[in-house]
Amino acid sequence: MKPFTYERATSPAAAAAAAARQRNTKFIAGGTNLLDLMKLEIEQPEHLIDVNGLDLDTIAATEDGGLRIGALVRNTDLAADARVRRAYGLLTRALVAGASGQLRNKATTAGNLLQRTRCPYFYDTNQACNKRLPGSGCAAIGGFSRSHGIVGVSTSCIATHPSDMAVAMRALDATVETVQPDGKTRRIPIADFHTLPGATPHIENVLAPGELITAVTLPKPPGGTHIYHKVRDRASYAFALISVAAVVQKDGSGRVALGGVAHKPWRVEAAEAAMPQGAKAVTATLLAGAQPTGENAFKVPLVERTLSAVLAEARG
Repeated sequence: MKPFTYERATSPAAAAAAAARQRNTKFIAGGTNLLDLMKLEIEQPEHLIDVNGLDLDTIAATEDGGLRIGALVRNTDLAADARVRRAYGLLTRALVAGASGQLRNKATTAGNLLQRTRCPYFYDTNQACNKRLPGSGCAAIGGFSRSHGIVGVSTSCIATHPSDMAVAMRALDATVETVQPDGKTRRIPIADFHTLPGATPHIENVLAPGELITAVTLPKPPGGTHIYHKVRDRASYAFALISVAAVVQKDGSGRVALGGVAHKPWRVEAAEAAMPQGAKAVTATLLAGAQPTGENAFKVPLVERTLSAVLAEARG
């Protein structure tokens, strides 16, 4: 691990300003992803700003009937909150499907959104990876790509976003709140928060340098039946080959987002109009233009079958 300096933040605005002042700075809270990457020297921050002391660890009702979730709310606490379990069951199910109990006790809401890909070529510093070293190439293309992306991919990167929580947040139309180094705040729809790889896969979201996530806001509960199905290679502590997050209403309409298929949580609102017609019709639009490799082409029928199971479960 490379040497680094450290400070404790006193306020969100001060943390953002400090991050903008110092070169190559990272915020740290739970550290469940960042510390691993630092040990492997994939991440090499020169300065760490500890944000654990900030008052960002509460869940509060909003005026429009939604919930505002502080950036430092731990995954365990978020999943167990009675309001979340009652009105946003999709989120609880997605959180419990992720990682292990010990990691969920440490991992934060903001950190979960910002976690980096688990592509094995990203973690192997002997391999080419445009995400780790821009311009070096992508060893996953033409390599072992069973777990990689099939939609929204590019000639520079086929990695997937690993978060279960983010997929549920995308289906729930969450909004990410931030503070910038100049003290200004902004609200970013989660649909716009994560980016596709294009020619710059090392840019994974729209945050500006020094910008700090302060909360994630959920709108008024959508009602309906909430289901999260995660298909993985083993029963626990494994990332999704594919996951389906769905909210299904009594008339068969609803929302659906996918994990394990793209560089970001994948939702195509136009596909949702076909939900009453069944999984095949939805999948045709949801995965239009898919570019699977020979090793992960199975994900296309797997999405359809998993979505079919989700819709059948919703019908009871």
